[in-house]
Amino acid sequence: MSKKIEIYTWGYCPFCVRAKNLLAEKGLEFTEINLDGKDDELVKLREKTGQRTVPQIFIDDSFIGGFSELSALNADGKL
Repeated sequence: MSKKIEIYTWGYCPFCVRAKNLLAEKGLEFTEINLDGKDDELVKLREKTGQRTVPQIFIDDSFIGGFSELSALNADGKL
């Protein structure tokens, strides 16, 4: 069963690119939500997660963190 993966990004974010590349390399489908110019959505996301940076990644509607956490999941074989 495939996981539902959502990744919130900005256009000029190297860690967003790394996260998307890692997911693609693993053959995992994901939905990208680009927050460029969407200040209201960004504020809501920050309130929901408590995080100020992107990427912000959700797997099966659970917030896992950003690129570092995604990379750690991959290293542990849990991605």
